[in-house]
Amino acid sequence: MARAKINDEVGRAALGVVRAVTDGGADAAASVDRTTLALAVRYSLQLLAEQAPGGTVEVRVPPYAAVQCVEGPKHTRGTPPNVIETDASTWLALATGAISWGDARAAGRVQASGQRADLSGLLPIV
Repeated sequence: MARAKINDEVGRAALGVVRAVTDGGADAAASVDRTTLALAVRYSLQLLAEQAPGGTVEVRVPPYAAVQCVEGPKHTRGTPPNVIETDASTWLALATGAISWGDARAAGRVQASGQRADLSGLLPIV
């Protein structure tokens, strides 16, 4: 069953709280209540999936959410061949442009496997 779409107004409000509290780089997971953090992560992943629809890459931000996105060869079972995983703070920093894809990868804050597991052209999304 598909997750209900998050209303833009509600999602933007959650992202606004994260931005205000973290002030462009602080650890969002330690500074924002879990409900707001989860909403901001889910909303930003929703925007990514809308911006780059498809099923080639799976972006995981445990324990909050995962989405499949990016056009290309589709997998039908098991783990997709292209997987990106990161924590909530790093994901929100990437989504909002507080950190670049290259810097996050170089710092080891993002794990990415597969030929298409590169979001540099899609970030920031909000």
